[in-house]
Amino acid sequence: MLRNNIISAIVILVIVQIFSSCRAKDDHPGVEYAPNMYHSVPYEGLSQITDESEGKWLSSRIDEKGEYFNTNVNNPHNMNMREPVPGTVKRTEDGYLPYRIPKDSVELAGRILTNPLDSTTEVINQGKELYARFCVHCHGENGQGDGKVGVVFKGVPPYNVGRVKDLSEGYVFHVITMGKGRMGAHGSQVSYEDRWKIVRYVQTLQNQN
Repeated sequence: MLRNNIISAIVILVIVQIFSSCRAKDDHPGVEYAPNMYHSVPYEGLSQITDESEGKWLSSRIDEKGEYFNTNVNNPHNMNMREPVPGTVKRTEDGYLPYRIPKDSVELAGRILTNPLDSTTEVINQGKELYARFCVHCHGENGQGDGKVGVVFKGVPPYNVGRVKDLSEGYVFHVITMGKGRMGAHGSQVSYEDRWKIVRYVQTLQNQN
């Protein structure tokens, strides 16, 4: 009986100790298990903490500074992130430079832009699939402007007639990207490379008899 009472008392003390250690206090909010899983050792560019005493109760192993302190004192202005080289232009996720030709400069785009993709069967077939997904509802299956939406709105010209037949690849790309007239911009819906694939397929529709 005495043994059972001692064991029960020990269990109760352990439970009390566990719960008391979880209690937050003003000067000691508790103990964190494996704090490095929550607070990154590398410098965090988007969570820079400059207060050297921040969280100092946790640890003094980082040059006697707090556990949460994560400022790179070796960089100018104590910045964790370095500023890019002046004139740096961020590339897109596809690795291309951002498209910066203004919407009203379609003639300029037509003169200076060239398709980076070769006119291979594979590229043209991929362009055909993309055309069926994004363009056929207005321009029609064969580029005659007879898609279901095109018929309702009217005024969608065939690709193989008149001035449209001779539009350059850069011109077509710019119109897909920025839109023109009643055609909306598709730059936010179709990736840079896929737009050029569509251009390759549109060129086959321009050259059809």
